[in-house]
Amino acid sequence: MSEPEFTILVDRDCPLCRRESDLLERLDAGRGRLALVDISSPAFDPTPYGRSYETLMARIHGVLPDGRLVEGVEVFRRAYAAVGRGWWLGWTRLPGLRMLADAGYRWFARNRLRWTGREEACPGETCAVEPATERAAEGRATTGGRAPG
Repeated sequence: MSEPEFTILVDRDCPLCRRESDLLERLDAGRGRLALVDISSPAFDPTPYGRSYETLMARIHGVLPDGRLVEGVEVFRRAYAAVGRGWWLGWTRLPGLRMLADAGYRWFARNRLRWTGREEACPGETCAVEPATERAAEGRATTGGRAPG
């Protein structure tokens, strides 16, 4: 199988993010144009991406075939284009609407943990998620060696 056109780094612990990634997988229909990497998995290692786990969790990131990262609404534009539905988000490229879409996504990203039932990660105005390696260690300590979930 050839290399995917685009790879998304997705938090599959987030119900909204999981639903979106499931839709993208269905639209890809096994063609391999799109790859999804679950950054909420205890096995996830952010090192190859050159960003911290916290940075990758703060907003969605995607990886181009040459290894460059893109983030925010650009990830969705490229993901939907990879599965043949780029026109669904074409409006987000228009001047003015692009700024609104980007601002709307940033607002969502800042609040998504609170809105998806993970309020404990949001003690103040911002939300944070502990690195997967810490979650995995806690899971082993509380679940007899299995990762939580």
